Amino acid sequence: MRWRKLGLVYAPDGRRPWARSHAANPVAEPIGGDLFRIYFSTRDDRNRSSIGFIEIDIGQPQRVLREAEEPILGPGELAMFDDSGVSIGCIVPAGRRRLLYYMGWHLTVAVPWQNALGLAVSEAPGEPFRRASRFPVVPLDETDPYTISYPWVLEDGGRFRMWYGSNIAWGPAKEDMRHLIKYAESDDGIHWRRDDMVAIDFKSADEYAICKPCVRGSHGRYQMWFCARGQAYRIGYAESADGITWQRMDEAAGIDVSPSGWDSEMIEYPFVFDHKGDRYLLYAGNGFGQTGFGLAVLQG
Repeated sequence: MRWRKLGLVYAPDGRRPWARSHAANPVAEPIGGDLFRIYFSTRDDRNRSSIGFIEIDIGQPQRVLREAEEPILGPGELAMFDDSGVSIGCIVPAGRRRLLYYMGWHLTVAVPWQNALGLAVSEAPGEPFRRASRFPVVPLDETDPYTISYPWVLEDGGRFRMWYGSNIAWGPAKEDMRHLIKYAESDDGIHWRRDDMVAIDFKSADEYAICKPCVRGSHGRYQMWFCARGQAYRIGYAESADGITWQRMDEAAGIDVSPSGWDSEMIEYPFVFDHKGDRYLLYAGNGFGQTGFGLAVLQG
């Protein structure tokens, strides 16, 4: 697998109060022909994240056709699990509805944050996303007691399947975390069964954070792209026959940082999608998306 980089697609110019900096966690949604809406997470002056979007023609990805004037989802109510911001995980079609699974940020005192997973629903094409509840759809519990991150959900074989990040240890600094990817299932996309099943584990003692899975495939061959870091994020890759037991094959990820420029220090938050026989990869750059996100196309 080898990706050819097509370059930087978007970084906010800072004009909008809710989008002063960052364009992280890009997620593509087809909207007709060669047009795509790319959702992403951005930050305001208080470092709170919201979800916005741009629209592009995949044939001219550096040309932004439309940019959201307001976020489709912003920080939640004070003292709720997402009062410090929201970061997009994925969007799942469910009939005419669209299910947006997201990570809610909640900053704490003894540890840096205590996040859980939320759900927003669009009832029909063109309808806005609205929170399903003020409370998380996947809360912290005995299985995931510390913090949870970036969900990826597939409807597969009559069931909903989720891969998500979870801390197995925490501390007063970010580097004290041990954050890996787990697996869960649901019959309706709302009530989730979590059996503490680890999907992607650490490959060395230097790694302390693995997150933002993107899973493609079904019925015998699943592929996962994710990001992992010790010193800085890189994009990893794994394969599975059942979506539960995975073999890490990071050397096959086929993409790394550039010698210079917006993605020269880190690459992270992968999103893989197909269009007209080509496979594309959206990913964020330096500073956890501070320099924006770019696009690559699979060469083989």
